[in-house]
Amino acid sequence: MKLSGDYHGEGYALLQGLITPATARELLGAVKASLDEVSTAAQDHMLDAAVLKRPTYAAYGPNHRVLSGFHWGLTPAVADLVQRELAPTYSYFRVYRGGDVCLVHSDREACEHSLSLTLGYSDGKPWPLDLSRRRLQGVEKTSADFGEDEYSAVSMNVGDAVLYQGIRYRHGRVTPNPNRWSAHIFLHWVDASGLFAGEAFARAPTRQAVDFDLA
Repeated sequence: MKLSGDYHGEGYALLQGLITPATARELLGAVKASLDEVSTAAQDHMLDAAVLKRPTYAAYGPNHRVLSGFHWGLTPAVADLVQRELAPTYSYFRVYRGGDVCLVHSDREACEHSLSLTLGYSDGKPWPLDLSRRRLQGVEKTSADFGEDEYSAVSMNVGDAVLYQGIRYRHGRVTPNPNRWSAHIFLHWVDASGLFAGEAFARAPTRQAVDFDLA
């Protein structure tokens, strides 16, 4: 893996070769198989999102073990990169269609540290993630573009990822998707003992003791 960028100084870093293209292909296939176990009809997996202009083929990670397992397994490596003790919150899988854009936005508190991983392009055309260079001072409205803000367009090949501070920097995809489809996983964490620790594990962490009667 090749790391470039200043995560703490600029709010993002590019992770080239986080996983190999072959691993990305196998992971994409495993996710698709997991969704097919629920329904093989694409329309049953089409979901709306506030930052999109039309529904996309998508899945909420905690409902699919292949996604949550990958998320949890990647946590120690990402914690090393951000130099924080992290707790996973939630993950998301999404397939964008040709011509789709993602509105410019900032994320909710569960996305203190986020990662966008590219799993596949139908036509092999990299589609960049765009990130503002201005650190947020408060909540701002979702918009079609960055306005007067300077921003970076970070291109990813299959297996590449962008690690970014989703609650502190606006981001989106303002250039229409040049592929017939592209597939991505979004993974989110919070500082385990930080201000948003209550967002961990897609809910407030359990306080119950766990026991097993194995007799």
